[in-house]
Amino acid sequence: MSDNMRLIIVSGLSGSGKTVALHVLEDLGYYCIDNLPAGLLEAVVEEVSSGPGQTGRGLAVGIDARNRRQDLESLPHLIEEFRQRQIQTDVLFVLAEDEVLLKRYSETRRRHPLAEHGAELRAAISAEREMLSEVINSADLIIDTSRTSVYDLADIIRERIDGRAPASLSVLIESFGYKHGIPADADFVFDLRCLPNPYWDLNLRHLSGLDEQVVQFLDSQESVAAMRTDILAFLERWIPEYRASNRAFLTVAIGCTGGQHRSVYMAEKLAESLRASVDHISTRHKEL
Repeated sequence: MSDNMRLIIVSGLSGSGKTVALHVLEDLGYYCIDNLPAGLLEAVVEEVSSGPGQTGRGLAVGIDARNRRQDLESLPHLIEEFRQRQIQTDVLFVLAEDEVLLKRYSETRRRHPLAEHGAELRAAISAEREMLSEVINSADLIIDTSRTSVYDLADIIRERIDGRAPASLSVLIESFGYKHGIPADADFVFDLRCLPNPYWDLNLRHLSGLDEQVVQFLDSQESVAAMRTDILAFLERWIPEYRASNRAFLTVAIGCTGGQHRSVYMAEKLAESLRASVDHISTRHKEL
């Protein structure tokens, strides 16, 4: 496979956004194949490798739970073989909460691929999670689409998947609100709920951590500065270790109560401090 080509494996739970992800990659210039039997993946890669200039930016394939279990279980070993052959291989896994998936299927009235012979939908979702456990364990990037629009998902794929240079580490610092739940795609989670909250100032309540008035308020708090120093020191210590272990993606979640003020402020401040030393860094604010 030529130096400028890549292999992206897209997997995940039915209804969580696999098809959207493949459509985005196709628009970006990747040759996309959906619902590929995992047992044929090596043959497809060999075919693509022997045809230079035919696949644009690279090859993207969708692999889901309709595969044979033994093929899914052998997929991690095959991925490692590709990487040893210097094929830049990224595994993207999309998922969502059960209640969100149930609602999506109810709205679209589509049949779940594992809900055969009248099987109950919730049981089919649970079976799918179990069948794809080996794949998710091999995932380089996990995206929880429970509260992510198709446009947000497209932005994440363009910035993190397509925007990642070979042999580099893509770091995302995302803010969130604990009252909405901890992001399932986070590698590190930091809790800021002990810090002074701008929400209780009526002049700041309607603003966010991106607004200058909130920034000035939090900049003036000693505890906020101390928390920022400690989190930054932790990340500066361990990000190089992740890079050295050939990790492709790292997601850092910063949480406060509502995800509007403190976590947004801290995510931006940390990204600003890390940009000089990190290959590729971006921020995302889940609750804004």
